[in-house]
Amino acid sequence: MDEQLTNYLKHSLPPQKDWVMELEKQAKKDHVPIMDAVSMNFIIQLVKLKKPKKILEIGTAIGYSALRMLEAYPDANLITIEKDEQRYHEAIENINKQNKEGNITVIFGDALEKISDLVSDNETFDLIFIDAAKGQYKRFFELVSPLLNNNGLILSDNVLFRGHVAAPDNAHPRHKKMVEKIQKYNEWLIKHSDFTTSIVPIGDGVAISLKQS
Repeated sequence: MDEQLTNYLKHSLPPQKDWVMELEKQAKKDHVPIMDAVSMNFIIQLVKLKKPKKILEIGTAIGYSALRMLEAYPDANLITIEKDEQRYHEAIENINKQNKEGNITVIFGDALEKISDLVSDNETFDLIFIDAAKGQYKRFFELVSPLLNNNGLILSDNVLFRGHVAAPDNAHPRHKKMVEKIQKYNEWLIKHSDFTTSIVPIGDGVAISLKQS
């Protein structure tokens, strides 16, 4: 988004709790990619509207977005998957600090493998949030969509990838293949017969996919 508009939106956000600001500082210090404040506020609003009883998150990082989604709807139960061992332990620590271990279950491992366990356990979800390896988004979506209840939402972050999906020639050469994959993912999402999808140009781009009943 336009920098001036982004700054305006940032300054329009409500004051954050101390623990939220601490997690944001931790992420900045350790160079952990978490959702930007404006996008996170948008996701929080969707969670408040949807009131999902069960949430699945692909990509825990330090537990920031999981805790923020639970903050939005405290009655939810959330399963989140993280394959980086250090981030996994940091997430556990941050979740325990907020005494939310009863609502948030963190699974260590590759989501491409761990999702099959959720299928075997007959888990179902009202909202699924994908925020992990961008090159695997299509595969993630294909694996998790059978777990989604009718009229459930799948949210995909970073689908505009710094604006490069609209202007791929401006992307750094090392990002070219990634941009191509995200472009194909977006096109595939829009055409998916079981979902209606809107891509919202907020933060790094959020796709909202509604499962048809």
